[in-house]
Amino acid sequence: MKNNASLLYNFFLVIGDAIAITIAFTIAYILRVSLSHEPLSANVTSHTYIFILVCLLPFWILIFALLGLYSPRVYERRFSETGRLLVGTFIGILFVISYAYITNTAIFPGRLVTVYGFALAFLLVLLFRTLARGLRRELFNYGVGINNVLIVGDTKTTHRLLEALKKTNITGYNVVAVVGGNKHPHKTDAPYKQFASFGEAIQHLKNQPLHTIIQTELYAQTESNDEILTYAQENHVAYRFVPGNSELFVGKIEVDLFHTVPIIAVHQTALIGWGRVVKRLTDLILGGLLLLIASPFMVLIAIGIKLTDFGPVFFKQERLSRFNSKVGIYKFRSNNMTYNGLGPEEAFTKMGRPDLLKEYRDNNDQLRSKDPRFTAIGRFLRKASLDELPQLINVVKGDISLVGPRALVATELDKYEKKNLILSVKSGLTGLAQISGVADLSFEERRKLDLYYVQNWSFGGDIIIIFKTASVVLFHRGTRG
Repeated sequence: MKNNASLLYNFFLVIGDAIAITIAFTIAYILRVSLSHEPLSANVTSHTYIFILVCLLPFWILIFALLGLYSPRVYERRFSETGRLLVGTFIGILFVISYAYITNTAIFPGRLVTVYGFALAFLLVLLFRTLARGLRRELFNYGVGINNVLIVGDTKTTHRLLEALKKTNITGYNVVAVVGGNKHPHKTDAPYKQFASFGEAIQHLKNQPLHTIIQTELYAQTESNDEILTYAQENHVAYRFVPGNSELFVGKIEVDLFHTVPIIAVHQTALIGWGRVVKRLTDLILGGLLLLIASPFMVLIAIGIKLTDFGPVFFKQERLSRFNSKVGIYKFRSNNMTYNGLGPEEAFTKMGRPDLLKEYRDNNDQLRSKDPRFTAIGRFLRKASLDELPQLINVVKGDISLVGPRALVATELDKYEKKNLILSVKSGLTGLAQISGVADLSFEERRKLDLYYVQNWSFGGDIIIIFKTASVVLFHRGTRG
């Protein structure tokens, strides 16, 4: 049974985006024309300006649609939505500028209108979508827009889905029933019903609207699978299934004809083709610019290390990057010379403090008190993440990227069974783990974030991570002690 809630929400987003963009460029016009006394580059009346803008709005909304901003796969993921909004707003303003150039029509009375319009459009659309998301979740509490789900199967994935969807007021999904055996016993007080067969479930649910069927295991009998799919098609119920080998369906998937045979190509990462070219150009341009800006501070830090400790300024450590290649990562030396170049086990053993080693490992590679391995200036550099500034040299050289999985030594990454997936892209100076509170995450949680980045890479996502990294460094959220 069709659920029109998503369609209505999409329509609401389209109208809201159009209004937010219109308000943004109206404010931009007022800021430049009415509140500024600087001479204008073109005499464009407010009526002409608004008329042309409204006429071009459908094309701007089309750009948003092509970027997937009206798809649940995007707007239900705030991180992805924000990145695509930034890209879509930028492309939209370029479209308006291009239209003005091609038609030789004056649209903007001053250049600053485009700057104000771009910034305000992004911020207002982002604000509107934040409010829309909050309103949508509030309606979920009243049962409005809820998607009723029937899960067919009794696997580990079944129970992962039940756990993920249990908060209906947040997800908008309500599991009404589960069809399965007893391999993984369900809770007796579960809010959903349990049935032994699909036919039995449909018979009991015939008076209850059903919007989605998720099949978490395919039956050996083709007829059983056909029964479920046929019911979904005949009753206009959304149908999804989980493949037997879910590892095949991560990363970037392409469906193509291979010598007249339909095939599915599964890449380890979405970062392939032109994506790699764009990412490398970004590393060269932005990494080079950041290195230029950071150079004076790096010189001051080097002088401070030399004057306070008299030892070498830099520390070079062998780490792993793309395709298991070994690269030398540069950092400002933060360790005392006695423990320089030693791993945690070796350093704490050398100082005769096995208790500190235990505390270090039990506390997610952190000590609650001051770490005796570090110098005073080294402790400050690590807390402010300034010890990693020399890695900008590695970025420009191409050893690592600005954004990517954390570059780790072989002995650390060998602990993770999916290390080869993580090593399908270059390691990064920053990444998802760094902006997610690295001091509060376990090794396993950090690697899961690295794996998610590899399999879901996007250029917009990289830009957001870079901006969030700046926020983390400036306000010391989740940095190392």
